[in-house]
Amino acid sequence: MNERDVAIEAAGAAATILRDHARPNTIHHKGPMDLVTEVDLACEAAIRRVLAQHTPDVPVLGEEGGGAGEALTRWVVDPLDGTTNFVHGIPHYAVSVALQIDGMTEVGVVHELPRDRILVATRGQGASCGGVRLRVSEVRDLSGALCATGFPYDRSHAGRCAAVVRATLLHARGLRRMGSAALDLAYVAEGRLDAYAELNLAPWDTAAGILLVEEAGGKVTATPGPGRSRSSCPIASNGWVHDVWAALFGSAIDPEDR
Repeated sequence: MNERDVAIEAAGAAATILRDHARPNTIHHKGPMDLVTEVDLACEAAIRRVLAQHTPDVPVLGEEGGGAGEALTRWVVDPLDGTTNFVHGIPHYAVSVALQIDGMTEVGVVHELPRDRILVATRGQGASCGGVRLRVSEVRDLSGALCATGFPYDRSHAGRCAAVVRATLLHARGLRRMGSAALDLAYVAEGRLDAYAELNLAPWDTAAGILLVEEAGGKVTATPGPGRSRSSCPIASNGWVHDVWAALFGSAIDPEDR
């Protein structure tokens, strides 16, 4: 089994659990606004079992289970991206699985639920969903772009988030905040969204989605998270609006202005 198929199988193992547990019974709090359910934990365990079976020597970096550390070759997994949506019964969440080799993401899978769509990218071979090649949109002006963002759990960034919302509403067609970074990136790759950016994300939030965007012809850049955080702020687009979008987002999150 090749690495692409392993990633699809691993994501599918978690998706099966999510389909069987539409609403979780037990919710734990990692922080005041950060939820983790028994389903998150079961999904990551299922992913790890599949990866251990097929690639036992490759470490796994996961949102719930940690691991892998600074390894350059590793699996990067988010067993449930959009946990808050899932907990509240909002049908918009995903499983994200990516393989990084020598620090470069080579395979990315985003399994969208509950629609049960599998979006796959392999470096140099494009991105697809259900056998259909993904292509970013051709919107060439930010004034016609539908953009997306997300809000970090750390409320100290509320001012920056408000600035992003204000600037986007003033200069773009519209703004969406849907609650899953993996799906926001996937939607840019599909041309549903034209641009996306978000504060303070971890590798498991974006590894697969970034490859989808790049292989669909889009552009992704990243800036370090504010302060001493080791997180990053990915900026993704169809490429046509990238410079203007990146400048808008960068100006909005500039700590000198907040």
